[in-house]
Amino acid sequence: MSVIPGAWRRTAAGAGLLAPDGTVAPTIFAEMSAAAARTGAINLGQGFPDEDGPAEVLDAARDAISRGVNQYPPGRGNPDLLAAISEHQRRFYGLEVDPSTEVIVTAGATEALTATLLALIEGPDDEVVVFEPYYDSYAAAVALAGARLRTVPLRAPDFQPDLEQLADVVSDRTRIILVNDPHNPTGAVFGREVLSEVVRLADLHDAIIVTDEVYEHLAFEIPHTPVATLPGAAERTLTISSAGKTFSATGWKIGWVHGPADLITAVLTVKQYLTYVNGSPFQPAIAVGLRLGDAFFADAASTLARKHEILGAGLRAAGFTVHPPQGGYFTVADASAIGGADAAEFCRALPERAGVVAIPLTAFVSQSRRREYAGLVRFAACKRVEILEDAATRLATSF
Repeated sequence: MSVIPGAWRRTAAGAGLLAPDGTVAPTIFAEMSAAAARTGAINLGQGFPDEDGPAEVLDAARDAISRGVNQYPPGRGNPDLLAAISEHQRRFYGLEVDPSTEVIVTAGATEALTATLLALIEGPDDEVVVFEPYYDSYAAAVALAGARLRTVPLRAPDFQPDLEQLADVVSDRTRIILVNDPHNPTGAVFGREVLSEVVRLADLHDAIIVTDEVYEHLAFEIPHTPVATLPGAAERTLTISSAGKTFSATGWKIGWVHGPADLITAVLTVKQYLTYVNGSPFQPAIAVGLRLGDAFFADAASTLARKHEILGAGLRAAGFTVHPPQGGYFTVADASAIGGADAAEFCRALPERAGVVAIPLTAFVSQSRRREYAGLVRFAACKRVEILEDAATRLATSF
């Protein structure tokens, strides 16, 4: 069979990985991680920490395994984790969430997002509006669901959307407005006027708001505001988050989605035929994490902010123009002044030249907009301080 038909083709095409001859390219993340392994370069490409999370959470997972929590949990999730998610939303944001009908646990935020899109997209005339650059799985999941991706650009230096452009893109064809805040890859935290306009447009066009809030506890200056807390938003908003970023446990893949019971039922109907359930002993451990004291969450944000400062200083010393993030794992820098006008080629040469791996921002944009982001590079700051200091020195002495 020379051409294998199926939804995989539009998924690969949506992710920008399908070549004209039908071959599928590896993701830039796989390519650059392989380059790091091959060259011994410091991997600041993929966003995973190189330190474990809080001991209480790790100990709780070990204890759960020892106690025999190793079989299928309930389909909606471990009851204690469901309760902890509800408590967390009330504690930090004043949101009232019914743990029995308005929350489900998922295999990370990515499954929550994909299950949501598959559940709520009706057909090829539906549109999903996202801010661009966008986390790479968004385009793939929208394509898999059979919808059209519509984008609103975020431009340096502050990466805030133009609200008139947003209003022009959202229409009666918009089924979902997808908001990632704090934003990956740019590190932007959206102002209240942006979030309020999203709610206004969703109400005007009867769209559903889906939020990706995995960096919710890693905002550095402006406190994170869940869209669901805004007037008129809760009844049409599905809020997605996960434990991986907050607790440095990205491999556990414990995420969740909460919102109105009827929307959650729709998502659960699809999700139960994807992974069904996952991570049984990790679920009670994350419940412990969500109940940690305020000092843990404040320290997580301040520690990461300091890491960004170390990385940013090294990038500036190397000649990059740095766009300091307001939240999240990543710092974006412009390499144009040091020969990086084509960030993809620049990043492919960087492991050999400087012993550091990064990701071009063009990996997060549609083909038609790649020129607009051609010189921008994303670096992960979620590493040990000594690793970031080493990377900063390598960069500063290589240009």
